[in-house]
Amino acid sequence: MATPQKEIEVDPVFLEKPDEETYDSCAGYDTSTASLTSSINEFVYQHGRRYHTYYGDDKNYLPVDETEQDRLDLHHEVFLGLLDQDLHKAPIDENPQKILDVGTGTGIWAVDIAEKYPSAEVIGTDLTPIQPAWVPPNCKFEIDDAEQEWTYASNSFDLIHMRNLIQGIRDWDKVLKDAYRCTKPGGWIELQEISGHLRCDDGTMKEDNPIKVFLDNLAKAMEKSGRPPAANGAQMKKDLEKAGFVDVQVHIARQPLGPWPKEPTLKQIGAMMLLSSETMFSAYGMVPFTRILGMTEDEASHVCEAAKRGVKNKNYHTYSHYYVVYGRKPE
Repeated sequence: MATPQKEIEVDPVFLEKPDEETYDSCAGYDTSTASLTSSINEFVYQHGRRYHTYYGDDKNYLPVDETEQDRLDLHHEVFLGLLDQDLHKAPIDENPQKILDVGTGTGIWAVDIAEKYPSAEVIGTDLTPIQPAWVPPNCKFEIDDAEQEWTYASNSFDLIHMRNLIQGIRDWDKVLKDAYRCTKPGGWIELQEISGHLRCDDGTMKEDNPIKVFLDNLAKAMEKSGRPPAANGAQMKKDLEKAGFVDVQVHIARQPLGPWPKEPTLKQIGAMMLLSSETMFSAYGMVPFTRILGMTEDEASHVCEAAKRGVKNKNYHTYSHYYVVYGRKPE
């Protein structure tokens, strides 16, 4: 399995105790993103956010309001930066005919892949209809639950793509079994997931680091609800092989939290994550902490706000692994 070759070098500015402890803003860093229009059919307000309930309120713990859509589109730019502007790592044919994006979210990856491969029919599925109305002619969106029986024809997709779904699926064996059936012989599946395990190379992360405390609580909530506590590249590889895929490869990138790296691309990515953290922790944490762990709203909010302050702390040089695992269906 591929592993990062060396530590992320910290910008010398952040090695000595800074005059100011936290980042005031993302000024000076490229953090551009786009807002997309949305349409919500059934939703409920909780913790000041809007949640979708069409398939049940325990399917997706993330909000679906415009604030979350903006964050998802910003994170898409982070993923592109981590993968050197590649939309995928799987070595698919130059002229694929059919591509499926499971859990498409705002649809931004599906739109981009449709523009990259005009020969392909691209289908994006999600629980919530928050995708744009104006898309390339070869792209369409469908409302679907990946854990229900797949209705697509067997051996039909050149590429099946799933990104950041690890904690939204309870029965991964079933989902990957359906994905295997629907992949063409010689076609590919690709899973992309952010690890919930916080890392640090220079000792600036302690056990009481508020970001680590947040992630530990989130993992506890996911495990209690019957979902994977965190993404793991080795486990993802085993899951694909168990489903029948071969030539499974694991690519690992590193997502810094804050613009502390010296390397320009990672610094830019860290700046975007600093901006994302304004709403990221409350989006991921509020419902699981209150509904599953039994915290009060104030207690859950305290954990989320502390994690947000942790990303702003210039003395913390932390990051997460980003796993891209892909495999081929045998001919």
